[in-house]
Amino acid sequence: MIEARHLRVLRAVAATGSFSAAARELGCTQPAVSQQMKALESSAGTPLLVRTGREMRLTQAGEALVRHASGILAGLTAAEEEVAAIAGLRAGRVRLVSFPSGSSTLVPTALAALRAAHPGTRVSLVEAEPPRSVEMLREGDCDVALAFRYGAGPDSWDDLVVRPLLADRLVGLVPEGHRLAGAGSVAIGELADDPWIAGCPRCRRQLVDVCETAGFTPRIDFATDDYPAVVGLVSAGLGVAVLPELAVESVRPRGAVAVTVEPAVEREIVALTLPDLAQVPAVAATLDELTHAAARTGRTRSPPAPERPGPPLPEPTGS
Repeated sequence: MIEARHLRVLRAVAATGSFSAAARELGCTQPAVSQQMKALESSAGTPLLVRTGREMRLTQAGEALVRHASGILAGLTAAEEEVAAIAGLRAGRVRLVSFPSGSSTLVPTALAALRAAHPGTRVSLVEAEPPRSVEMLREGDCDVALAFRYGAGPDSWDDLVVRPLLADRLVGLVPEGHRLAGAGSVAIGELADDPWIAGCPRCRRQLVDVCETAGFTPRIDFATDDYPAVVGLVSAGLGVAVLPELAVESVRPRGAVAVTVEPAVEREIVALTLPDLAQVPAVAATLDELTHAAARTGRTRSPPAPERPGPPLPEPTGS
């Protein structure tokens, strides 16, 4: 097998015309150059050099190998430099997939910090809810998945690296003029007779489970995956809803009031990656910045119930 180190020696011999001159250029001994040339000729299966007086001359095979050596060594050098850049976070790419409320809250903070610290690292973002986002990770379509689950849930993440981020509590949303708008904390059973607006399919199933545990089945008049639409429908007085805090934070129109719902229900927010990918510097840096972004929310543990009624949600500051 032809080795890159042998090609470098051959090129030096061709350029200088002798083993001793090549040795001086390469910073090694003349016997070492001779030994490597013998190994290269053995791998090639044909002579590569012939001695003419005090100089070495390339055979036809040697000329062909030197001609290709330049491109091979240039490509190898470029590859080494690119790998070194990736390892040193001067370059690299991370494909991130996130659920929508994570995309609008945790992800911007994390990616802004990542770009400031490592401007050569590029991150792409697509949105998908779990379990699809987790499937994308296992199928090789992304490098990091921001995901959630309720309790232990049916999800198995035993084959993945799991970075816990925060506990996202479900909060109630009622219209501003609702009879419980000033209660601050309500038992979910107190909303049994209200029409409901439900969110994403997984949150919808969780809502039904929680309500049935409390002894009633919610009358769901509207169901939408779009959190702004859920909040808008509540603000218009068309029903009540239970949404994760991250979802409520992402859209804040007037006309809706957040209340703490008992019993407390939380979803676990995590960042997932594959064990091998966790060793890639750009992926590890992305996980670290997501962890820091979650810590800034102050909700890495379950939040305490508020002692005063929650105020009406303010006007949004953007689209």
